Amino acid sequence: MPFPSLRPTSRDFTPGDYPVKAYNAQSGAEVRILYGDTRSNMTLALGYDNVSDAQAAQFLTHYDETKGTYNTFAIDDATKAGWTGGAQAIDSGNINRWRYAETPQITAVKPGRSSVRVNLLGVF
Repeated sequence: MPFPSLRPTSRDFTPGDYPVKAYNAQSGAEVRILYGDTRSNMTLALGYDNVSDAQAAQFLTHYDETKGTYNTFAIDDATKAGWTGGAQAIDSGNINRWRYAETPQITAVKPGRSSVRVNLLGVF
């Protein structure tokens, strides 16, 4: 089963940073080395408010199928919908795979309706 194809009601994206290592000499001089040309440690927090319980269950099913935080998966354009900066801005070069940072959080709003929070990490 692919990642649920639902448009999130909220999205919190952190673009990560380029892999840089700084070295300080005894004199205080700093040398910085860039170890790649692609950002890493990207995070994507998604909120799905007032969805049906069946839709909320899709996230739990997907979490189980990916073995929790172990396997990676792709997200589709529906997950990036609403972002007018371009879907490719949420990906960084070769990063088009994601994994769960933690278990999806589901809150019952009323009978038959729930809110879901999903935290993802971008991986190569």
